[in-house]
Amino acid sequence: MVDCTYCGCPVENHDPVYVSETPDGKSTTQFCNYGCLSAHIDEAALTTGTTCEWSPTQ
Repeated sequence: MVDCTYCGCPVENHDPVYVSETPDGKSTTQFCNYGCLSAHIDEAALTTGTTCEWSPTQ
């Protein structure tokens, strides 16, 4: 069994989401469901400063 990166529960008992941060596509993190993934993203501030800049003149 593999534990959820966020909450530590076995992901196989839920609706798992696997995330790869490598070009080869191998799973590097796993979550019970999208709720745990979303909570992990929020708590780790993974979206802070990652938006593209856009202006109407582009």
